[in-house]
Amino acid sequence: SVLLQYVTAVSVTRSLTHLHSFVSDWLQEHDIETPHGVLHVTMRGVPRSNRPVILTYHDIGLNHKSCFNTLFNFEDMQEITQHFAVVHVDAPGQQEGAPPFPTGYQYPTMDQLAEMLPSVLTHLKVSSVIGIGVGAGAYILTRFALNQPNLVEGLVLINVDPCAEGWIDWAASKLTGWTSNLVDIVMSHHFSTDELTQNQELIQTYRLHISQDINQDNLSLFCTSYNSRRDLEIERPIPGLNENVTTLTCPALLVVGDSSPAVEAVVECNSRLNPTKTTLLKVSGLCDFPGKLTEAFKYFVQGMGYMASAGMTRLARSRTQSSSSVSSGEGSRSHTHGQLEGTLDNQAQPQTMEVSC
Repeated sequence: SVLLQYVTAVSVTRSLTHLHSFVSDWLQEHDIETPHGVLHVTMRGVPRSNRPVILTYHDIGLNHKSCFNTLFNFEDMQEITQHFAVVHVDAPGQQEGAPPFPTGYQYPTMDQLAEMLPSVLTHLKVSSVIGIGVGAGAYILTRFALNQPNLVEGLVLINVDPCAEGWIDWAASKLTGWTSNLVDIVMSHHFSTDELTQNQELIQTYRLHISQDINQDNLSLFCTSYNSRRDLEIERPIPGLNENVTTLTCPALLVVGDSSPAVEAVVECNSRLNPTKTTLLKVSGLCDFPGKLTEAFKYFVQGMGYMASAGMTRLARSRTQSSSSVSSGEGSRSHTHGQLEGTLDNQAQPQTMEVSC
């Protein structure tokens, strides 16, 4: 294994600093019993008593590796994660090498998938998390935060859809010239029609992964669960009028690419959340998405009171080259050239950052 090779390479004469670096990069895999079945979880690093862990949840057609490896292997993201342990959750049956479920197996609902997460935190002795979710994973983490607000300190929600309307029928109706098999429908969930035709190499990579690396029967069950989700029933609180509505109480960073099929859903979610605690980041163009997301995540975490004195080397230099536009929920727009941290810290109005490169 990679871990064994690494242990072999580390000399016993190395300093304690090198040993600490090794421990922080240590990967532990767990199969954790929950009220709704077993979850496969991968943990990197050791939780610290004075701060949350970063918990990720992937989208349909992916697992934690294919969804998050690019982000978490990004150099500047590693500069952040040295301050936090990271827990990657694989939805039931979606991890690499997962066996097929037995005939008649009842896959958990999206609500039940959210209800499985407290057992993970208890097993790992984690007291709170900052969640990063994509698509179906973003929905699950949002439901988790609504159920257990004391366990979630913040959420980064990429391509989140708060609505009950299933995408499968919609996707099938939009697929002109495509057969409506499971892989095609999942691909239409991840990519717009233009992206499906323009980025052939990337599309082929995703297609092969979805069709060959994920158990197709297990994937179908996860997709059906996502397609059968309930509306999150969140509502924007209005001071003096409806302050006790169901909504997220933690800070939230909503992220979407401006050509993503999820744009309308993410904007809808933003309209339902507390504008004083929510930022919407739209990333435009074929730019360095991991870099832009890492930059925004760093300031998001700093806004929560962590890593206040941490420098960001290359990222700190690159942020001054970003061009951003900030718009309120009412549609007024002003342009600014400068730093993301100012936008993320100033959350008195619903905000949209459109980062172009």
